[in-house]
Amino acid sequence: MTSNSKARGTLGAQYFLYFGVMGMHLPFFNLYCYEIGFTGWQIGSLQAARSMVLIFFSLFWGLLADHYHSRRPIYIVCNFFSAAAWAFFLFTTDFAWMMLITILYGIFYAPLIAFLEAFAMDVLGRDKKRYGRMRAWGSAAFIIIVLLLGRVIDAYGVKIILSLILALSWLQALVSLGFPRPAAQRDVAAPGQWRTLFSPRVILFLVCAFLMLLSHGAYYTFFSIHLSNLGYSSMFIGLSWAVASCAEIVAMFYSEKIFKRFRYENVLIFSFAAAVLRWAVLGYAESAPAILALQVVHAFTYGTFHMTSILYIDMLAPDATKTLGQAVNNAVTYGLGLMAGAFLSGALYQHLGAPGLFAVSAWIALAGGVIFAGYFRSQTTTKSFHTD
Repeated sequence: MTSNSKARGTLGAQYFLYFGVMGMHLPFFNLYCYEIGFTGWQIGSLQAARSMVLIFFSLFWGLLADHYHSRRPIYIVCNFFSAAAWAFFLFTTDFAWMMLITILYGIFYAPLIAFLEAFAMDVLGRDKKRYGRMRAWGSAAFIIIVLLLGRVIDAYGVKIILSLILALSWLQALVSLGFPRPAAQRDVAAPGQWRTLFSPRVILFLVCAFLMLLSHGAYYTFFSIHLSNLGYSSMFIGLSWAVASCAEIVAMFYSEKIFKRFRYENVLIFSFAAAVLRWAVLGYAESAPAILALQVVHAFTYGTFHMTSILYIDMLAPDATKTLGQAVNNAVTYGLGLMAGAFLSGALYQHLGAPGLFAVSAWIALAGGVIFAGYFRSQTTTKSFHTD
């Protein structure tokens, strides 16, 4: 097996395990907190704290990795320490202690996905537009986990996710040891080279990407709770998340064709429009077919948006700051965006309920789409985001 083949195999396994853990955490951890008596504000605060730590420490680890050419060892260490930190959740249901554990866990969990994306860009090389097919391993894991876990939770209770996340996290840490060492040292970042990540074009994109993920705050924080309050079982909750992941896999499978046919900015504008539609209807959809149909739109609100974001940032970041570029993108979107979304939805949930929260989400997505489309339609002489 060649070094590149080994790297691609390990990368696929890491995506599978990382999103397998997410398939347990994202749909069911907030539901676990809800069932042990936490209020909407407390649940939102935990989610926001997790996102806040992700912002600072993904940037910290990214800077460290690029400066010392140490992406691989840092990635391995963070895998092992985050797995160890998660174990503390097994011993308490006290909100203050769970907040501290969330912060400790987040310090080491924070850079994992940004580092994985940077690894993917390196490993794929000239095949970067096939990124979606590699990333689809993560979505496949998410589907498998949420479908199996719903039945397990119905049988054993939602607390089982704590032990299962711990086990899968340790497996991910062990598999991370399989990443081959880089064959050659990356270029040294020149002083101030990181400033190229903050050109007007990048800043505009990051602002709009922040709004897109802000609009997802209600979904990621309260969607499972909303379905539970509608009377749906954990099995259906898992199924609804799985349908969303199936939809994103389809989008990722066709990523190469999508990016050969459409410019990056047009894909992003379409993704914003899909988000407006999805959130505007989701809060009022109560029938199972309607809910599942809206989950299919996840192919665009997450699938195409995420892929385009990764490729765009990689295109603009200098070779010596690739890790930091992905860390900045991840920090602004999945860090700051979801943190603000969690705080906002946690504060408003008791007053507006799920329908009101999703209506607010639709307006936020609309604002992001209008700003993005307006700016780039006015820049007729600006170089296109898309490169053949």
